[in-house]
Amino acid sequence: MVNVVFLHPDLGIGGAERLVVDAALALRSKGCNVQIWTAHYDPDHCFSETKDPDLPIVCVGDWLPTSICGYFHALCAYIRMVYVALYLIFFSGVEFDVVFCDQVSACIPVIRLTRRKKKVLFYCHFPDQLLTARSSFLKRLYRAPIDRLEEATTGMADCVVVNSQFTAGVFKHTFKSLSSVHTDVLYPSLNFSTFDTEPAELGGLVPAEKSSVFLSINRYERKKNLPLALEALKDLQGRLSGNDWKKVHLVMAGGYDERVPENVDHYKELKDLSTKLGLSDSVTFLRSFSDEQKVSLLHHCTCVLYTPSNEHFGIVPVEAMYMRCPVIAVNSGGPLESIADGETGFLCDPQPACFAEAMEKFVKDPGQRLGMGEAGRDRVLKLFSLDAFSEQLYQYICKLTE
Repeated sequence: MVNVVFLHPDLGIGGAERLVVDAALALRSKGCNVQIWTAHYDPDHCFSETKDPDLPIVCVGDWLPTSICGYFHALCAYIRMVYVALYLIFFSGVEFDVVFCDQVSACIPVIRLTRRKKKVLFYCHFPDQLLTARSSFLKRLYRAPIDRLEEATTGMADCVVVNSQFTAGVFKHTFKSLSSVHTDVLYPSLNFSTFDTEPAELGGLVPAEKSSVFLSINRYERKKNLPLALEALKDLQGRLSGNDWKKVHLVMAGGYDERVPENVDHYKELKDLSTKLGLSDSVTFLRSFSDEQKVSLLHHCTCVLYTPSNEHFGIVPVEAMYMRCPVIAVNSGGPLESIADGETGFLCDPQPACFAEAMEKFVKDPGQRLGMGEAGRDRVLKLFSLDAFSEQLYQYICKLTE
């Protein structure tokens, strides 16, 4: 039996966390012994599968700060993950053969301190250095050594896997010194059992008279370009008759953590924008929804609006398509690989008018949802099944342990 330890910074409810949980479950189904080690885990803010006693979650180092006076988030994340790795190696007594780590590569040199060399698989969602702005000289000065450390430590992994062809290209362009490193694409998958449950009623989230319900699912972060959904809804209002508009509603559902100032601030910004655009009665805001609520929303909504530009992969469109729900997304990044334009949804420029034009088609021709929905389901079963994901990931582990 192969022993695999997962190292992840913060086991919340984002796309990266979904990937880690699915990967752990996939390897467990193949007979591997798995554990997930993290610097933060909140049983009230997590995926339901992590509460399974057969999937051990070990949290250490949560006493370390996540920032210093609101700054140095990246530095603190690196320190926390180095601490997790040190604790695993020198104090836990846990035996393992392979480490699966993602997001923070700084822990890889620590893993090399073991008496018997352990193999490391690094899953690159996206280069961390591209996820933050360099708005000042001091910020550039602060990020320079962190960026170099990210590149150097990523290259120390025995196997590097990325989530899309888009990310593979960005990886090569960003990490110039790692041009010789081969990167395989392992698309994130879905645990279909989560979505095959009987969907509940919306339970008052949407007024009963609304028949054209659009859904946005994303964390409350500015990089997700969530104002685009609200501005597109306003544009749509001008395209519809009064009767058609009365049937339209938008649900803004997003991951929300009160520990993260940006989540708190951006949620308020979006609420204020909704009021400013005169859309308060046509929008429902939902924070940190449950898996059951997600399944219910995807089942009952007309279409999903996916607003980030240059998204690394984006699991939400895949979840939506599996639930037979078309997707309107920005025509860049991962959605170019997951969505078939004109078949399972629409790929649009990140402009309110472009999104509104696509939304209008679903309002005026409700039957279009059915055809696109079935095509989306077929596409997910073909390209993003958990079986295919599990087998590919297990083969990487087998090669590392040969």
